[in-house]
Amino acid sequence: MSKIPTPAKIEDAPQASQELLKAVQKQLGSVPNLFRIVSTSPAALGGYLGLNGALAQGTLDSATRERIALAVAEYNGCDYCLAAHSYLGEKIAKLSQTEILANRKGISTDAKADAAVRFAVEVVRARGQINASAFANVKAAGYSDEEIVEIIAHVALNTLTNYINSVLGTEIDFPGAERLAA
Repeated sequence: MSKIPTPAKIEDAPQASQELLKAVQKQLGSVPNLFRIVSTSPAALGGYLGLNGALAQGTLDSATRERIALAVAEYNGCDYCLAAHSYLGEKIAKLSQTEILANRKGISTDAKADAAVRFAVEVVRARGQINASAFANVKAAGYSDEEIVEIIAHVALNTLTNYINSVLGTEIDFPGAERLAA
């Protein structure tokens, strides 16, 4: 059970969040608990949806975005996000179970994606204070400046949801995914 109430229905959310939740429902077919618990703050929900929507229109493909989400969720120990992105990685981004496991370990079976995932994990691990070789490696893999900025933004976006779900104990409404052994 979460530490704060999760609105059971869209109508239970603050009025200012209800239209945003209806848009989520229209897009996804349901309203996962993450969105419902964040709706407690219409400002936080609007900010999250705005950044998420903008990044979805960016240069990184959905598979790379999911790879980053998986790596960041594992590093940050967010059970909700591990479950959600394991599901989305398989069903939406069409990642194999082998790739999902690799991403959770902070790597990828795809050479170019490997550089992005490793870079994302280093950004989290070093709290943004990365060393020159981490930056050089992602550039050498062929990522543009625009893509590097987006990788960093995806780290921030996923860290936001990791922290919200971990702090609040958001009830998991996706098939479970056990954390990897340290």
